[in-house]
Amino acid sequence: MFSEFLQYLFTGITIGATYALIALGFTLIYNASHVINFAQGEFLMVGGMATVSLTAMGVPMLLAVVLAVILAGVLGIALQRLAIAPAKNADVVTLIIITIGASIFIRGLAQLVWGKEYHVMANFSSDEPIQVFGAVLNTQSLWVLGVGAILVAVLVYFFTRTLTGKAILATSMNKDAARLVGIRTQVVLMLAFMVSALLGSVAGIVVAPITFTSYDIGIILGLKGFVAAAIGGLGSGMGAVVGGLALGVVEAMAAGYLSSDYKDAVAFSMILLVLFFLPRGLFGAKVVERV
Repeated sequence: MFSEFLQYLFTGITIGATYALIALGFTLIYNASHVINFAQGEFLMVGGMATVSLTAMGVPMLLAVVLAVILAGVLGIALQRLAIAPAKNADVVTLIIITIGASIFIRGLAQLVWGKEYHVMANFSSDEPIQVFGAVLNTQSLWVLGVGAILVAVLVYFFTRTLTGKAILATSMNKDAARLVGIRTQVVLMLAFMVSALLGSVAGIVVAPITFTSYDIGIILGLKGFVAAAIGGLGSGMGAVVGGLALGVVEAMAAGYLSSDYKDAVAFSMILLVLFFLPRGLFGAKVVERV
């Protein structure tokens, strides 16, 4: 039935937009430092959990969101300054292991602070769903899509129109050359981690009313965000968006037409198929070696 297909499509686009935001965080840090930050999912978790906690204490929703995003940004800066910067001469594998360790550490702290139970956040607007050709669309899905679109537009402007964004791009292309022209590359890397954390936290906040949130939600969502980034091509912003949306839709269709038991397996099979035929992803840069 068309309404059934439309329902799965709505679900896929909604969760895909979340994957896209997480993938953009991976892409941002990879571009700036060539590090794959496996703590990205924890920023998402901190955003959602902190917002739930603050609103439960009586803090107005808007202020709670701002404070939660700031907290995640501070964690991003701390990760870069305390874990990545001291190991700047380490190889890529070591840096990846450091981010995995940071992820476990942040998750452990979250468990101590918020416990193991799931937490519920109210929709930002009406709880009344929207009927579209027989399919039901949660109003929070519109918030996810709208916020995602705004953030993508802001990032495009940031990287093309601001000196800080251009400094991050210059650092990603050639760190030594960027340093020679006066760019403080360590500050740029810190900013990249901060912006990446902000992206993750916003994704966690807008999706929390749909998926609920808990101390360990960042594990699977972080992995899915990495899969989306890899499918699109690590380092490509457009690839992160397309990869996230494609992954979300394929997941939803697999869960609807096959079984929800296969949802994760289908998602991780996508990366194998794409990388088998396109090793650098859908939008990955082609590398030319001069001999």
